[in-house]
Amino acid sequence: MFKSTGHADLPLHTGTVPKWLADRMMQTGTLIVESIIENFGKKEVLVRLSDPLWFQSLGAVMGMDWHSSGITTSVMYALKRGINARAKEFGLCICGGRGKYSRRTPDELQFLADATGLDGTKLINSSKLVAKVDSTAVQDGFQLYMHNFILSSEGDWTVVQQGMNTETKTARRYHWSSENLRSFINEPHTGVTGENRGLILNLTANNAETTRQRILDFSKENPDKALKEIQSVVKHDDNKIIVTGRNITMPAHHEVRAEDVNLKRLGAVLATAYESEPKDFESLLLTPGLGPRTIQALTLVSEVIYGTPSRFTDPARFSFAHGGKDGHPFPVPLKVYDNSIQILRESIERSKMGYKDKSLAIKRLHTTALEIEKYCDPIADFDKTVEHDREHSTEWEGRTV
Repeated sequence: MFKSTGHADLPLHTGTVPKWLADRMMQTGTLIVESIIENFGKKEVLVRLSDPLWFQSLGAVMGMDWHSSGITTSVMYALKRGINARAKEFGLCICGGRGKYSRRTPDELQFLADATGLDGTKLINSSKLVAKVDSTAVQDGFQLYMHNFILSSEGDWTVVQQGMNTETKTARRYHWSSENLRSFINEPHTGVTGENRGLILNLTANNAETTRQRILDFSKENPDKALKEIQSVVKHDDNKIIVTGRNITMPAHHEVRAEDVNLKRLGAVLATAYESEPKDFESLLLTPGLGPRTIQALTLVSEVIYGTPSRFTDPARFSFAHGGKDGHPFPVPLKVYDNSIQILRESIERSKMGYKDKSLAIKRLHTTALEIEKYCDPIADFDKTVEHDREHSTEWEGRTV
């Protein structure tokens, strides 16, 4: 369970994701979700999506800009396309979306409730309360424009929603989960990501109980008196709570820099890719066209599937799997990306038939990287790693927007 809060700088990016990337994101995201379900169950998918650091890392490994607000809408759109097409099989469905699609969430939830026997009224109220809390009870200068409600067949859910501040051109992403949720108004968030604007009014904080009660009392008094009292409360610093906890501070600069990456972890990934012996990864290495570069990408994909929360504190590192559509740290290598999709899909299909060789091999990529980190000192040469991919970009069909 990821029960934490945090913040991050998410520069507001505009534009659309091209079809050549959107389709690959849908395939990769769906396969990662399927693998998590196969290994840990559908509830784990909801728990992962409720963690802002894991979510940012997922977007980076899928080829999105590693630090921008665009990760939120693009990843959720990709997952909605892929997961909803297999909703009965996965036992998961994604409602809502951006703009007008967010307003369709109640209707979509009612449709699912009618089809499954879940309590539609309760789900719809949960969706509305989540949106209301982040737009009203947490007054941080961000206007909500995206709301996704991810629901399981058992009635568990996670919400990923995002607000925009047009003046500062920044966004804040909010994560919610029904897992262990005891109250919508008392420390409910599993994570908040966005630019740290300093002091904000957060009436959901645990130590804001007195303030909430006073506001409730004010509502029963004369409006003129209540207005004066509320103004004095809001102006008092003690009632403005700084959101802290599981932090993810995303810098404003567009390019990936060495300081954005845990170089030891990246070094372990590179060592795993370029020094793997056939006896360790025989089932993978027999795949036609597979080389060290695809192993590098699969090692990072493996970490997204099997890694623990502490592994996602440097989301920029995951952009070394399939690059970024903006060309940072390097163009998206389509040949490598397609190989990753092919191998991941084949490993899942073989696992369903009882042949777990490739699935276990992909898992061993992550465990091998962990062993290298533990017993070696594999510090990556950041500049040479980026240079290597850019030199081979044409060969690997590198592409940018």
